[in-house]
Amino acid sequence: MPRFKMTVEYDGTPYVGWQRQENGHSVQSAIEGAILSLTRETVSIRAAGRTDSGVHALGQVVHADLSRDWAPYKLRNALNAHLALAGEKVSIISVEAVPDVFDARFTALRRHYLYRIISRKSPLAIDAKRAWWVAKELDHEAMHAAAQRLVGHHDFTTFRSAHCQAKSPVRTLDRLDVTRHGDLIEIRATAQSFLHNQIRSFAGTLKLAGEGRMTPQDVQDALEARDRAACGPVAPPEGLYFMQVDYPDAEGLARIDVQEALQRIGDEE
Repeated sequence: MPRFKMTVEYDGTPYVGWQRQENGHSVQSAIEGAILSLTRETVSIRAAGRTDSGVHALGQVVHADLSRDWAPYKLRNALNAHLALAGEKVSIISVEAVPDVFDARFTALRRHYLYRIISRKSPLAIDAKRAWWVAKELDHEAMHAAAQRLVGHHDFTTFRSAHCQAKSPVRTLDRLDVTRHGDLIEIRATAQSFLHNQIRSFAGTLKLAGEGRMTPQDVQDALEARDRAACGPVAPPEGLYFMQVDYPDAEGLARIDVQEALQRIGDEE
């Protein structure tokens, strides 16, 4: 069966999260519903990562196996038409045919996330449900200095949800940068995979650093404590965006051992 890679954008506000659930409508079910309406095929799609309710995406990646060999642009346009008719807040940005060895989740090399904080006295209007509003002034340079203590290969028990299903809390964080543009503070994180609530836990802890309530050493001590109680408050979901996923080129895909990847990567956020 032809396999298609789809890059997806969505507003996570009206959804219970990425994953199909019995307690509400999910992004996964929205896309699978569009595929069913278009092709009359019931398929289960796989995504590069699972997002919680209220989390957004600009570059989520999924794959689907379909019986018909579609022209990618026709499949993109047709799915977007069905999503629009259903009133979904989901858009298929691009579609491409990929080899069977491609797997949206298990062949991913790196995931990139963004967390947005707007630090100002006035509440949000345009960016309501699009960023975390913090009325206090935040020192983004202090936040960045604290963030660097988290970069690298660590046991991130402190920064994982109690409900995280990953077999190991050990991850390699490639990047955690904090920058400011006017009132907007951006936290950008890159890793091969993340633990459940890891980035939102980072954001909540770094906010405390920005308020002067934690030093970089305090953040490092929290990491080394391997204790959830040492973490700052978990930041709200509306500030988090799944931005991009990196994959091997065709030659790299041909060398991938998918079973090894299955064993290496735990559940992502």
